[in-house]
Amino acid sequence: MNSTASSRWLSVVGIGEDGWDGLSPAARALVEGAELLVGGARHLSLVPDIARQERLAWPSPLSDAFPALLERRGRRVCVLASGDPSWYGVGATLSRIVPTAETLVVPAPSSFSLAAARMGWPLQECTCLTVHGRPLELVIPHLHPSARLLVLSWDGTTPAKLAALLRARGFGPSRITALEAMGGPRERRVEATADAWDTERVADLNTLAVECVAAPNARSLPRTPGLPDDWFEHDGQITKREVRAVTLSWLAPRRGELLWDVGAGSGSIGVEWMLSDPTNRAIAVEHKDDRAARIPANAAAFGVPGLELVRGKAPDALAGLPAPDAVFIGGGLTNDGVLDACWGALKPGGRLVANAVTLESEAMLIATHKRLGGQLSQIAVSRAAPIGGFTGWRPLMPVTLWMVEKPA
Repeated sequence: MNSTASSRWLSVVGIGEDGWDGLSPAARALVEGAELLVGGARHLSLVPDIARQERLAWPSPLSDAFPALLERRGRRVCVLASGDPSWYGVGATLSRIVPTAETLVVPAPSSFSLAAARMGWPLQECTCLTVHGRPLELVIPHLHPSARLLVLSWDGTTPAKLAALLRARGFGPSRITALEAMGGPRERRVEATADAWDTERVADLNTLAVECVAAPNARSLPRTPGLPDDWFEHDGQITKREVRAVTLSWLAPRRGELLWDVGAGSGSIGVEWMLSDPTNRAIAVEHKDDRAARIPANAAAFGVPGLELVRGKAPDALAGLPAPDAVFIGGGLTNDGVLDACWGALKPGGRLVANAVTLESEAMLIATHKRLGGQLSQIAVSRAAPIGGFTGWRPLMPVTLWMVEKPA
């Protein structure tokens, strides 16, 4: 069903630092015709007062204003937003409460577009990120030699904090450019390498352009699964990298999916699941306190601080968790009811993978394979190690893997 202009009662208009002068005639008409104009105090100050128009500055939290907007459904409401409202902006938030057929979005150039233009970088070759209200560690997976990053800052202290993170990761030679208030009369840029950055604070409204240069000690995260074991904090109980690579291939992460990592240990499977795509989520379930304490540290170190930790013993700890798209059982397989609870919670079409190193847990996988089908394999890995003055193969414990897909 096609929507008409009259049915689009909510307009979301992007505005830049050039304010009213930078708006198109169509955007100005939406602002002038609104009964209610909503925006941040800075946005509202950029447009002239309009007779008989009500104005509402966003409260904190933003959601407190949603009832006032929804009460005016069918009347003309205009929301002002920075740049492109649908790119890390309020437009994406409003789309979750107002149907698209009732909304008209008029974007202005985004901060990413402006920053790429200022730097002379092709936008399609840049990685666009935000740390506005989000952990700075989200940058870590994108640190690769010659990568070009455009980063929306949290505030004026973000450049100095990012410089410190780059130095710690071996990317001190990288060049940082802080672009302030782009498109307006206060536009300014501050630039230096991360090693030489000595500006404690810039203007709060800034976007960062980072040209990544790796020092010899730099650590970049590969795009393939199976990261080195010693990159993780662990007590020896970790899914070894060779087995982890195969396990991740069987879990087959797809964009936007949720993983349960049951008996998570170091959290390595959940970490690598989340590294496969920035929209992926993981819940690590671990009941041993010392191991559970390592999981958030590993998640932050690898740039996936959103990995959720549930302290407790499965299956009881699984109660109330959102249904997973995939489940990995790396520990606690022989606990009564764990496998059945995971299988019951798994979404149709989801994958369940379990690893076993003991005869008891292997026997359980063999029996369950007979009952539910799937694929059963065993991996035996040997690593070269010193033997006296020579080198020989030192075998790791063989691992039995079972994978099954739940019928849709």
